[in-house]
Amino acid sequence: MTRYVALFGAINVGGNRLSMADLRDVLEREDFEGVETVVASGNVLFDHEERPTEGLSEKLGYIVREAFGFDTFAVVLTRDALAAAIAENPFADDGEDKLVHTVFLSAPYDREELIFFAENYAGPERLAPGTHCFHIDYVEGVGRSLLDPAMRRAKLKLPRGTARNIRSLRRILAKMDS
Repeated sequence: MTRYVALFGAINVGGNRLSMADLRDVLEREDFEGVETVVASGNVLFDHEERPTEGLSEKLGYIVREAFGFDTFAVVLTRDALAAAIAENPFADDGEDKLVHTVFLSAPYDREELIFFAENYAGPERLAPGTHCFHIDYVEGVGRSLLDPAMRRAKLKLPRGTARNIRSLRRILAKMDS
């Protein structure tokens, strides 16, 4: 069995309310083992027979749609993939933990498009591409940031994503290692 983390998007936002206990129960009924939630809504650790993470992502999205009636997605990572995403975040060591985020994407993206946007963006936030994600340092705070509207105006072709701050990612990794 392999230990994975599923980072769900669109849970407990926009009216998609879901208790983590209900999510754990549904996943356990679907033969996921060692299911536990970590840190905040939508972070689920589980054991499963080794298989491509894309297949697990699809399976988890389907289970939530069938059980709870709303559309979501999950980015599924192994322990090593999570550790690599943390390690490649160029802002992890000099930014404030709660303001440094990694946005995990549901599909590949155009790195060059993101790099071009980042080089031409005039806001205080710092952006950097990652392997299957991208990284943001919100510098002045997430709530006041104008980055998201600027990205929408630029019509970046990004797939669905779900963000976690570096503090949460480190806690998830520590739980996977325990």
